[in-house]
Amino acid sequence: MPDGTGHPLAQTLGNLAVEMQAQRGSTDTLRTIVDAAAEIVPGARWAGISLIEGRRVIPEVPTDPIVAKLDDLQTELGDGPCLSALKEHGTVHINDMNGDVRWPQFATAALQLGVRSLLSFQLFVRSNNLGALNLYGTEAGGFTEDSVDIGVILAQHAAVAMAGAAAEQQFHAGLASRDIIGQAKGLLMQRNNLTGVQAFAMLTRASQDVNMKLADVARWLVEEHERGLGAD
Repeated sequence: MPDGTGHPLAQTLGNLAVEMQAQRGSTDTLRTIVDAAAEIVPGARWAGISLIEGRRVIPEVPTDPIVAKLDDLQTELGDGPCLSALKEHGTVHINDMNGDVRWPQFATAALQLGVRSLLSFQLFVRSNNLGALNLYGTEAGGFTEDSVDIGVILAQHAAVAMAGAAAEQQFHAGLASRDIIGQAKGLLMQRNNLTGVQAFAMLTRASQDVNMKLADVARWLVEEHERGLGAD
């Protein structure tokens, strides 16, 4: 019985998995996913990921400047399929920009750029809303049920990659905070002949009194100490 490994889609997905394993950072991984989306999703010509910062739609790893232009347009309009995908927590499908009544200004601009159809997938991990994966086609009705199924899978991979990157950043930020707090504790212990518990309590009390984060208080103390050494 055939195992399906000879099918072009199976080979493409297998190559994608190998390529993703070799990526070093989240941006490279997202670029691989977006490039794959433009290549293997039926009906897709261009693709990109949209991030939301406040009321701005920020293009990430677009396969073509057209994708970035359409993200910028949604920022200007304050509306569009990507924003709706995020608000409605689902998938937006525009079968034909010509005649779409939901986002007429967006549709008109998209047509002028050669875009006739669109799929937009929300990127989320549990309750975290991370952005949207957008696919653009040059033909009306170009996206099929297979397009949606494959797009959903790629969107899930993109969401996991983005969530993993955010968790890694938080982890390294936490390590940096603990390191600077440890340095500040050591300075206070030596300078004031305190125990570790007393030094940490002193930092905590100072943080509360001046309404600063504990790590910021510790960083200020270490920087003041280093400036003092440089003045000698």
